Amino acid sequence: MIKFTVYGTPVAQGRPRFSSQGGFTRAYDPKKSKDFKEYVKLVAAENRPNKLLEGPLAMKIAVYKPSLKSFSKKKVLAAEKGELRPLTKPDVDNYAKGIKDALKSVIWKDDSQVVELTISKWYSENPRIEVIIQPI
Repeated sequence: MIKFTVYGTPVAQGRPRFSSQGGFTRAYDPKKSKDFKEYVKLVAAENRPNKLLEGPLAMKIAVYKPSLKSFSKKKVLAAEKGELRPLTKPDVDNYAKGIKDALKSVIWKDDSQVVELTISKWYSENPRIEVIIQPI
C-alpha cells in the first residue's frame, strides 16, 4: 500500500487550452493545473515504489478544501466534523484526473490500471489531498 498527503489548496484538472502555430493546433494544460500536477509528482516521488506498480489498482482520494470565508463559527465547526460537505464545483472526478495523470510513470505505468476509485470532498482548516493506492 502507498499512502501520501499533498498539502495545500487542492487544484482540479482544468479544461485543456488550445493554440495554433503553423497551421497545427495543439492542446495544453492550464498553468495552474500543470503546476499542481508537478507538485503532486514531487510528493508522490518521495513515496515511489522500487518498481512501478503493475496490474489492477484500487485508489482512494480524500480532497480537503478550505472552509469558505462566509462560514459562521458554527458552520466551520460542522465542516470540520464532516457534517457539512462541499457541494460546490469543481466535481470530484476533476480532482482525480489531475492526480492520476501526475502519478503516471511515478507510481504506476498507466492510470488505466486504476480499476477501483473512491473520491470524497470535505472541508478543513488544513487543506490537502490524501491518497491511498493498493494493488488488488
